[in-house]
Amino acid sequence: MAYKISDDCTACGTCIDECPVDAISEGDIYVIDADICTDCGSCADVCPVEAISPE
Repeated sequence: MAYKISDDCTACGTCIDECPVDAISEGDIYVIDADICTDCGSCADVCPVEAISPE
């Protein structure tokens, strides 16, 4: 299981610095690579708009 980022993402960049495996890619809406994600939840814990949740 991996985390996913919803359309609520504001591309603030907070989650990128928290990901220990660099699974998050920048864009208008950030994307988590499910093959790399270790399901640690660090990104979801810091998301200010709660746009990240388990898939």
